[in-house]
Amino acid sequence: MSVFGEFHVPSNAFALHETLNAVSEMVIEIERVVATEEVLTPYFWVSEVNFGTFEDAVAKDPSIRNLEQLDEFQETALYRAEWTRHVESIVYIYTEIEAVVLEATGSNERWELRIRFDDRDELDTFQRYCHERNIAFDLRRLYDLSQPKTGGQYGLTSKQQSALVAAWEAGYFETPREASLEDVAAELDITQQSLSKRLHRAHRSLIANTLIVSASEPSQPT
Repeated sequence: MSVFGEFHVPSNAFALHETLNAVSEMVIEIERVVATEEVLTPYFWVSEVNFGTFEDAVAKDPSIRNLEQLDEFQETALYRAEWTRHVESIVYIYTEIEAVVLEATGSNERWELRIRFDDRDELDTFQRYCHERNIAFDLRRLYDLSQPKTGGQYGLTSKQQSALVAAWEAGYFETPREASLEDVAAELDITQQSLSKRLHRAHRSLIANTLIVSASEPSQPT
């Protein structure tokens, strides 16, 4: 059974530390990582920063190369790049144990990651790997799909669950809506872009762990 782990990692023990340190107000959210035998290509959103300032900082950061902007909105932009150094743990996750980083958000203080492992043995292998190499992965939360009446049952992070509950309680899902995205974001003290992405990922997790899981199970007699 799949196991979900939420980890905190000091920014100086992970990728893009020099960039995050140089632009302290910035937030990076990894959308996905494409893995091959030779290179890991992250796609990530950057917000709360001047994009030119961010790109100048990346040019001096040895952990990343070949940065390319793909899309730009009012306060956020999507980039693609390649990991180089200081990403031994991420390389191991993708190439050796084939776990999946579902969500990763970085600031100048730390990275917050949510990783899906196929089972607890895979999780134990990963933790042992980090311990042997002094990689500071701090496990904050662990859950699987069997946990009842919690967001973890559906693969939700605590932030995603809070966003869904706040939006529901505010009437965001009513027709007509009783609250705007801006209203809910203000209540949670986050930007509208962050809330929008958090709700999108929450909906994706709910579908993946309810409708998709159910559809793959043998049909029951009616």
